[in-house]
Amino acid sequence: MTLSVAVTGMSCGCSASTIRAQVLPLRGVERVEVDVLGGRVTVSGGPLLEESQVRAAIVEAGYKVAS
Repeated sequence: MTLSVAVTGMSCGCSASTIRAQVLPLRGVERVEVDVLGGRVTVSGGPLLEESQVRAAIVEAGYKVAS
């Protein structure tokens, strides 16, 4: 399963590192790609991957997820 969400507030590589650190430990997550310039986070994983948890982790990291 792969999901992609639009994220605002990212400005540099530090943003990407922060988001990866929050999302990678989630159950079912296998890979996190962060496109800072494009404002998009793409997460790949298995059947346990839940979009709501990914969105919550990004918000917890201090960024806004577009609806």
